Amino acid sequence: MAALLPHGCAQLKISRPAQVRQPRRPNATLSPSPLRGDTIDWVEASSSFFHNDTRPIMLFDGVCNLCNGGVRFVRDNDHKRNIRFEALQSESGKKLLQRSSRSPDDISSVVLVEKDRSYIKSEAVLKIMEYLDLPFPQLAFFLQLVPLFLRDFAYDNVANNRYTIFGRSESCEI
Repeated sequence: MAALLPHGCAQLKISRPAQVRQPRRPNATLSPSPLRGDTIDWVEASSSFFHNDTRPIMLFDGVCNLCNGGVRFVRDNDHKRNIRFEALQSESGKKLLQRSSRSPDDISSVVLVEKDRSYIKSEAVLKIMEYLDLPFPQLAFFLQLVPLFLRDFAYDNVANNRYTIFGRSESCEI
């Protein structure tokens, strides 16, 4: 609606539409049946992964040649065996994805799952580097200076084209 002001000018009043806030779901829970209202605490349900062994678990795409090469690289540069491995497609991998508030079918990113926290995309890669032998922890420190949106942009471009560039295998090599 316009109102006429002195000197022949018109003022346009625009009202902003009401914003509806969606309720936030708690982290690491999934509601399999909204009708029944049950929720599964995936942190609790997957705590057995860290009961006897507190080392972090690297989740990777088991049929991706780039990902399998990354696992071999981590194994070769982790002489203290600080990191465990699990394919995203495995039942354990799916449970750990849900623990990380991700869809169990999401194979778009490497995930590092620690006892109390999970990391995805470029943050997972940098955190994995911190567990490796020298000079990788120092390199990770300097790469953290690059803004997250730039690191994840580069990560997403490689991840979205990984099968085209590096190919895929019929089964998990690890």
